[in-house]
Amino acid sequence: MPTQETDRRGIGAAVKNVAGHAGAWFRLEKELAALELKKKTIALGLGIGLGLGAALVALYAIGFLFATIAAVLATFMDTWLALLTVTLFLLLVTGILAAVAVNRLKHGTPLTPEQAIREAQLTREVLKGHVDNAQ
Repeated sequence: MPTQETDRRGIGAAVKNVAGHAGAWFRLEKELAALELKKKTIALGLGIGLGLGAALVALYAIGFLFATIAAVLATFMDTWLALLTVTLFLLLVTGILAAVAVNRLKHGTPLTPEQAIREAQLTREVLKGHVDNAQ
């Protein structure tokens, strides 16, 4: 319901007032989004840093695990032979993992969607056949 004040100012003033409020609302929303993204970015960076730290400690733990295995083997054989045994085992595991990785890489290349291309070609041939038959 119009009041005396709005009647005096007119629709132009009301539109200007709404535009001013909309602009202020937009700026506040933009500021809120920026603050939220900053907070999430900091949390993400901290999580990545802590994850990398955990991975580094795990790498050292695995090294100590193999050192422990070598020490246990050294109770049954000479120390150099125990270390050689653990080293050869690690090299064997590395070779197997490398062979599997090469195999998977061969299956993954080339990076062309062969099935999708074949389907597109079949669809084109079917559509071309319908167009030729319609003429």
